[in-house]
Amino acid sequence: MLEKAEQLIRPSARSAVPPFMVMDVVAAAARLEAQGRRVVHMEVGQPAAGAPATAVAAARAALSSSASLGYTETLGRPSLRRRIARAYAEWHRLDIDPDRIVVTTGASAGFVLAFLAAFEAGDRAAVALPGYPPYRHILTALGCEPVGIETSASTRWAMTGEALMTHHRASALRGVIVGSPTNPGGTMMTAAALKELIRSAEDAGIIVISDEIYHGLDYAFAAECAARISSDVIVINSFSKYFCMTGWRVGWMVVPPTLVRAVERLQQNLAISVPTLAQIAAEAAFDARDELEQVRRGYEENRSILLDGLPRAGLDSFLPADGAFYLYADISRFSTDSVGFARRMLEEAGVATTPGVDFDPRRGNNFLRLCYAGARDEMREAVERIGNWLAETSHEPEKR
Repeated sequence: MLEKAEQLIRPSARSAVPPFMVMDVVAAAARLEAQGRRVVHMEVGQPAAGAPATAVAAARAALSSSASLGYTETLGRPSLRRRIARAYAEWHRLDIDPDRIVVTTGASAGFVLAFLAAFEAGDRAAVALPGYPPYRHILTALGCEPVGIETSASTRWAMTGEALMTHHRASALRGVIVGSPTNPGGTMMTAAALKELIRSAEDAGIIVISDEIYHGLDYAFAAECAARISSDVIVINSFSKYFCMTGWRVGWMVVPPTLVRAVERLQQNLAISVPTLAQIAAEAAFDARDELEQVRRGYEENRSILLDGLPRAGLDSFLPADGAFYLYADISRFSTDSVGFARRMLEEAGVATTPGVDFDPRRGNNFLRLCYAGARDEMREAVERIGNWLAETSHEPEKR
């Protein structure tokens, strides 16, 4: 009977995407903690701070009132969509029609909706390497082909229009996904670089999807919004990072007018609407600017602790850490096996990090991602633990 079931019920080919490796690290760290070990968590891109007080208060008020928490409009609560549109005026001096705003179940659902609305099965979409793994994995699961474009220090680790066109001429691209600040590096594109890429893409008929989930967390210079450059770009953002609301699962899209109805139809069928309570809390989060800016300053202090301390500890090469809350560290002095290196660092030093192969299957064995969204004391502890561990570790590079 079991053998028959195994023959009948098999995972689909489209489900055969790589795991999001950071979650495997989380599980390994939890096993150590269950044994009584202390672990400094630098693996997950999650703010240590909780949702802002205004958001929590709004959720409590909604729960204690007699108001219905039933379905909202598929595109989102009108008041939340208006508030998001107003934020673009405040942040970027942009006049965005609230009708172009779509509230989603986190940025993750935004990517699914964008890819389904903009691409056909078999379409090819460019992604930068290193880059956020689910870009590639979601595209693959939806029957599209992710095309990795390697970046380098010569372009500040950003995709260029020239590189995009080289791949497009070789085999036509339908889309390109760009993020700034990036995950895993925290590296940002200058306004000029982003404009050049968008112009090149649109001149070639390539749809641009801009991941702006880390906007608000910029330190080196101000992040540019792609919607300032073109109204045809699909912009994706979320309340998870700057607003510290990861588990509330609320994101949003700014879509071209021609795609609004397509996205609406898809969301009607895939989700109906985003949870009402989370939408109410998200709208109230806009009133917590002082609290959120204090959290942001904490990230900036953590960034300074790591950029000052890690080179003295032995890790001295990073991608430009312009924003977000990540460092992408070159470990090739010590190892060319980032999975094994991260495993040893967790088991022997008690510091959880993410192997670079999660973000770059080609060169990621030489890198680790470290998240500095935790407490300042934890960042200092991490520097000390890593330094002591590296001092005790052979400097002969480990090979895969």
